Amino acid sequence: MTASNEQAQSPFNPATDRVGRVLCFAAHPDDIDFGAAGTIAAWTAAGVQVSYCIMTDGDAGGFDPAHRANIIAMRDAEQRRAAGLVGVTDIHYLHQRDGYLEPSHEVMRGVVKLIREIRPDVVLSMHPERNWRRIQKSHPDHLAVGEAVTRAVYPALENPFAYPELAESGLEAYKLPWLWLYAGPEERENHFVDVTGQVEAKLKAIHVHVSQHPDVEAMEATVRQGMRTNADRAGLPEGRSAEAFHVVAVNGPGTIAGF
Repeated sequence: MTASNEQAQSPFNPATDRVGRVLCFAAHPDDIDFGAAGTIAAWTAAGVQVSYCIMTDGDAGGFDPAHRANIIAMRDAEQRRAAGLVGVTDIHYLHQRDGYLEPSHEVMRGVVKLIREIRPDVVLSMHPERNWRRIQKSHPDHLAVGEAVTRAVYPALENPFAYPELAESGLEAYKLPWLWLYAGPEERENHFVDVTGQVEAKLKAIHVHVSQHPDVEAMEATVRQGMRTNADRAGLPEGRSAEAFHVVAVNGPGTIAGF
């Protein structure tokens, strides 16, 4: 897996920074596949343990009225099959209502609980900032995921006195090394992962979500073009594909609590 260039000014160095376990957060089934399935496929192929947490059941998704009665079960099945195509089997849900997600303490507590259980090296999440160039990337549920996860990561996650019932149940405070954010404003993106070898796996995962794609050809063309554009922005050779992230170093050798 090849990542970032000097101009991107990413704090993450794939040659030296260890990634053994990753926890990915998304609002709806299919969000992770659009945003990061190529990177995830590369991680799992390298032996990284990747888990998903979907905050809603996707109950407001889809375009066919005939699917309303079983849309939750359908989308869950789609997500599990898509995840399997990129090497992921551990999937969690917070069961919030699609379209009503907020960065509440109920949601934040669920985020802290799961991160403390899994204790990943990287938390991957949707971005809390709106993308004004393509507002479709900034569904309110997406923004709520980013805000809830960012608030949870600091300070609650590493504060033993935040949500004290978690510590009382044996889930000790945890200092997360890295927060990777996707689906945010381009101007925030500072890290690019070359996913040329994982493009087809990513597209296969996206194609599984048939309940969400009335125009499959247009969807695929848009995804391919977006990855090529990311590669150009990263300075990769012509013909390459990349996924883009805003990488934040949460805790490292120079971190001082509260600063």
